[in-house]
Amino acid sequence: MSQAKQRLSQVTSHLSSMKGGVAALTAKHPDDIVVTCALRTAITKGGKGGFKDTAGADLLAGVFKGLIEKSKIDPALVEDIAVGSVLAPGGGATEFRAAALVAGFPEATAVKSLNRQCSSGLQAIVDIANALKAGVIDVGIGAGVESMSTQYGPGAVTEFSELLEGHQEAANCKVPMGILSEKMAKDLNISRTDQDAFAASSYQKAIKAQEAGLFDEEILPLTVKYTDPKTDKESTITVNRDDGVRPGITPESLSKIRPAFAKDGGIHAGNSSQISDGAAAVLLMKRSTAERLGQQIIGKYVTASVVGVKPLLMGQGPWKAIPVALEKAGITKDDVDIYEINEAFASQCLWCAKELGLDFNKINPKGGAIAFGHPLGCTGSRQISTLLTELKRTNKKIGVTSMCVGTGMGMASVWVAE
Repeated sequence: MSQAKQRLSQVTSHLSSMKGGVAALTAKHPDDIVVTCALRTAITKGGKGGFKDTAGADLLAGVFKGLIEKSKIDPALVEDIAVGSVLAPGGGATEFRAAALVAGFPEATAVKSLNRQCSSGLQAIVDIANALKAGVIDVGIGAGVESMSTQYGPGAVTEFSELLEGHQEAANCKVPMGILSEKMAKDLNISRTDQDAFAASSYQKAIKAQEAGLFDEEILPLTVKYTDPKTDKESTITVNRDDGVRPGITPESLSKIRPAFAKDGGIHAGNSSQISDGAAAVLLMKRSTAERLGQQIIGKYVTASVVGVKPLLMGQGPWKAIPVALEKAGITKDDVDIYEINEAFASQCLWCAKELGLDFNKINPKGGAIAFGHPLGCTGSRQISTLLTELKRTNKKIGVTSMCVGTGMGMASVWVAE
C-alpha cells in the first residue's frame, strides 16, 4: 500500500471511530488534537477586584508568559495565536499582537482576535484546533481575555441603522440580555425560588472548592498595580484567587435581593453572572507533535458545535448546542462525566440542564460564573482549564463545555482528559 493510501486509510478509520462511543472517543491517534497546557488568571470583580486597574492586554501577556514557562514550549514553535474578546476597541487586534511580543513570542508568531460574544474564548480554541487539523499550523494557542472594568458599559452596544431596526428579528438582537432572560424565565415558568437555589449552590460549590485549593493548579498568579479606591494609594499586589467567591450565600439570603429587570421578576445580581476581569490560554498541537516535542498531554479536543436560536431566546443556546456536539462525538449525555456550562443567568442554565435531562451533580462541580464571574471573552477558554483539571483530579475522562451566546446562539465542545 502506498504511503498516501495508508494515510487515507488511517484518517478514514479515525473519522469513523468518532461515532463509536466512549471506547472510540478515548482511543489515541497520532493526528488527535491535544492540549499540553491550559491555565488562567484568577477572575476578579469588575471595577472592584484585583485586576480593576490592569489592561486586558496586560492580563493576556501575563497568561502567555505563564503558558510558556509551565509548558516549556519553545515560543518560536508557536505559529498562530487566536484570542477571543468582546469589548476591546478594534477587536483587540493591535494590543493582543503586542501582548504576544511582550510575552516572548517572536515576530514570526501570528496573532488574531475574534468576537463571537460569550463563546469567543472557545471559538478561538476551535479555530486553532481546525487549523491544526487542516495542517495549516503545527502548534497554536487559543486564548480569551476581557477587562470589563475598563471596557464594559453603554459604549459596547452599537446603534442600529434603520435597515436593521426595521427587521423584527434583527432588532431583537440588541435587546439587553437581562430583559430577554427575565421574559424567557417568565414565559417558561422558571421560578425565582429555583433560580436562587441554583445560584446558591454555585456559590457553595465554589467556596468549598476554593477553600480546598482546587483552583490552585489552574490559576496563574499575576503581580499587578492596584489603586485603593478609598485612599487612592497605589500598591503592587499578587492576584491568585477568584475574588468574587463569597461564603455564606444561601437561597434565603439571595431571596432578599431586589429584582433587576421587573418588579415581580426573578433575575437579580445574586443569581446572574458577575461582571469580571480575567484571561486564559490553551496550548494545542497534534499528538504526534506533542510526543516529538516531549510535551505532556493533559487532554484531547474532540469536536465542537455552534448553533443559532431566536435572539429573544438567547439563553437556550446550550440546549441546542450540546446535543449537536454529543452527536458529532458519537456519545450520549450520560457518557459525559463533567459539564462546564456557563451560568450567564441561573434561569437559563437551570432550564437548559432540565430540558436536556442532565445530572445536576455533573454540572459545574466547582461552581460557575454566578459565583466567580464571566469575563466575556475569557470564559470559553477558562472553562477548558477548569474542566481538564477537575477531570484529572477525579480520575474521570469525558467533559463538555457550553455557553449561551449574545444575539441568540449556543456553542459546545467535547474533551477527553488524559
